[in-house]
Amino acid sequence: MRKKQLGNSDLQVSVVGLGCMMFGSMVDQETTTACVNAALDADINFFDTADIYGKSPSSSEEYLAKALGAKRKDIILTTKFGANSSGRGGSIENGGTREYIMGKIEESLSRLNTDYLDLYQYHFPDTDTPAEETLRALEDLIQQGKVRHIGCSNMNGAQLAEAAAAADAAGTNHYISAQNWYSLFTRTIEDDLLPVAEKDNISIIPYFPLESGLLTGKYRKGQPDPEGSRLAAWGGSFKTDERMEKVEQLISYGEGIGKSILEIAMGGLTNRGYVGSVIAGVTKPEQVKANAAAGNVSLSTDELAEIDRICAA
Repeated sequence: MRKKQLGNSDLQVSVVGLGCMMFGSMVDQETTTACVNAALDADINFFDTADIYGKSPSSSEEYLAKALGAKRKDIILTTKFGANSSGRGGSIENGGTREYIMGKIEESLSRLNTDYLDLYQYHFPDTDTPAEETLRALEDLIQQGKVRHIGCSNMNGAQLAEAAAAADAAGTNHYISAQNWYSLFTRTIEDDLLPVAEKDNISIIPYFPLESGLLTGKYRKGQPDPEGSRLAAWGGSFKTDERMEKVEQLISYGEGIGKSILEIAMGGLTNRGYVGSVIAGVTKPEQVKANAAAGNVSLSTDELAEIDRICAA
């Protein structure tokens, strides 16, 4: 699998990462281990979790640690801090404070059965805590050898610019990555966050790249949703008539260039220079293999431009 440098760090990450959000919730330990082994077999080296993932908060970290075992040393491991218990409602109170960070790092290291993290990500910004306080705490973790690099998640452009200025003022390390919702259909970061990230050489780590399966090809216009699928239950903003029309157009275009819609969805991100590793959550090893193969395809500049035209229509 192709590798990319993450920001200005020494981390070389696979262009497709393993999203571990479902581990410990929709995925049991046996399947977690099978997914991890499938990722390793596919040359995926970037494993992404968070301290709130899992049916009981933090069980994803525990399941992942057990699945990795001695192979932890062979991968780039990242977790996150600073989200509330649901993970969808934003930051937790005081989640950017030094006291909170110093406690949470020890808990994550213990659950992950490791003495360091390759990347520690600020999950949701705590707007009540100064950016400098958060960065100084994270800098101390770097100096202590518990964290190699730091990243952020769910920031907007103004917050990322503020963090860069605060790092300069405090003389601390900068965030090397920004993990945000980014797909062919969800592109708000392109006008807001991306210009700031490119200016400071911060890699984008997209999550929800497949829009909960909408961009995999298993949902078709005019056809019933697969029984038991997430979109059959969720629907809503993920699945609209406009989006389903674009899905059909992408499938048709893909047929003309010999690419599946999954290859277009994943490759449409991994072939952009500013994207580091694309994170897709999985519930079975077959999905890991398919995502890895799809993200490793090459798309030309002209093909990317046509994909963008279809999605913007």
